Amino acid sequence: MFDSYMTAAKTDDKFIFYHAHGDCAADWGASTNSVSVLRTFDASPVHYAGEATHEGITAFMEKNSVPTLIEFTEDFIEPIFGKGKTAVILFTNEKDSSYGQVWAEAASQLKGDILFVVSGTKDGIQSRLAEFIGVTDADTPTIRLLVPGDEMAKYLYPGSIASITIDSIKTFFEDFKAGKLVTHLKSEPIPENTGALTTLVGLNHDSIVMDTTKDVLVKYYAPWCGHCKKLAPIWEELAESVADMPDVVIAKFDATLNEVKGLQIKGYPTLKWFPKDNKNGVDYDEGRELPDFKKFLEKNSSAYKAHSADTPKSEEL
Repeated sequence: MFDSYMTAAKTDDKFIFYHAHGDCAADWGASTNSVSVLRTFDASPVHYAGEATHEGITAFMEKNSVPTLIEFTEDFIEPIFGKGKTAVILFTNEKDSSYGQVWAEAASQLKGDILFVVSGTKDGIQSRLAEFIGVTDADTPTIRLLVPGDEMAKYLYPGSIASITIDSIKTFFEDFKAGKLVTHLKSEPIPENTGALTTLVGLNHDSIVMDTTKDVLVKYYAPWCGHCKKLAPIWEELAESVADMPDVVIAKFDATLNEVKGLQIKGYPTLKWFPKDNKNGVDYDEGRELPDFKKFLEKNSSAYKAHSADTPKSEEL
């Protein structure tokens, strides 16, 4: 046990490690001499009763380094997102609600490999968490189950929050583990799209982008991104230049407010090309001035080339 404990001490700098005499264990309520975690929240200390391995000790430490019910702050970004821990989050701006009490009881009874979290939506890091997941003030109270990782899958609790029970939350977990839940994706309402530039949202993305009768060039952007703002007027002008080509679509997609299953945008702006014959999507990594985009379409879009061939040159007029 001692060697495994010392290995943990040398490899984890988030804890302060102590070595105490054997009689200290009994004074702190331990039945045997082992490893204990002392903390400033929940029951403390917590005593280890597993195998005397480095892996077992570090897993025990990790599990007991967060509260049974986490009130989300910057301190818990790393335990959830950095460690890739599945978390179920109650978003509410109410205090002392009946469903909040049930949530706390469920956290105590069901705590395991899913972290229980509570967060508001109005202030500081909690508002940024809500925006990231796609929860607005109007959505509260609501529950989201979050699986950090490349896909960052999110699931919506389907029932009424006002009538949640420990059993209904347990069923929600069981359905998740059994693969019965459908991922919940952010989306703005579907726009009318009457102009030259097509606006995509989560709900209409695939119906337009995956249309095999159209070549589609998409700008995935964030409204606050400086590079995106610089590109915006060029993108509008590009769309206007192909306005009379029904099978060439220039589109934009606000990736901070909308999501598409299987599509991960890791930088802004991201430009993707979806020609009629390849709906897997190809990253556009060429120049970002208007002539660059036109040259790209001339080379890669059969629809654009066909239309250009049918259009008389100015000198011929």
